[in-house]
Amino acid sequence: MAKKPSRKTLVKKLDKVFSQYIRRRFAVNEIAKCVTCGKQAHWKDLQAGHFMSRKHYSTRWDEINVQVQCSGCNVFRYGEQFKFGMYLEQAYEKGTAELMHNKSREITKYSDIHLKDLIEYYNKLLTNLK
Repeated sequence: MAKKPSRKTLVKKLDKVFSQYIRRRFAVNEIAKCVTCGKQAHWKDLQAGHFMSRKHYSTRWDEINVQVQCSGCNVFRYGEQFKFGMYLEQAYEKGTAELMHNKSREITKYSDIHLKDLIEYYNKLLTNLK
C-alpha cells in the first residue's frame, strides 16, 4: 500500500501547480506580463506574486490575490504591494484590495482531501491551457 502523502507534501504540490496556473493563465504565446511593472517574459521566468502574504491560507490560493510578477517586483521590491493593490482595483473592481486584506484575516484550515481536490482542479486547468 502506498504511503499517504504528508500535509507538507500536499501544500508543496498545490503551491507548484497553482503557481504554474497563475503564470500561464493570461500568457499569450507563453509570454506573461508583470502586473506591477509591466515587464514581459516567458511565464517560466516570472513568479506568482501574492498581494496578501502566502502565510495567510485563506488567500494563499486565491486567484485574485495571486498574480504574475517579475522577481524584481516580487522579491527585491517586496511585492510592490501599493502598485499591486492599484492593479487589483483597476483589473477587478474598487474595494478588491480591501476585500483581499479582510479575507486574509480569516482563519482557514484546509483538510488533506481539500488540498488533493485543489491539486487535481489546477492540474485539469493546466491541461486545458496546453
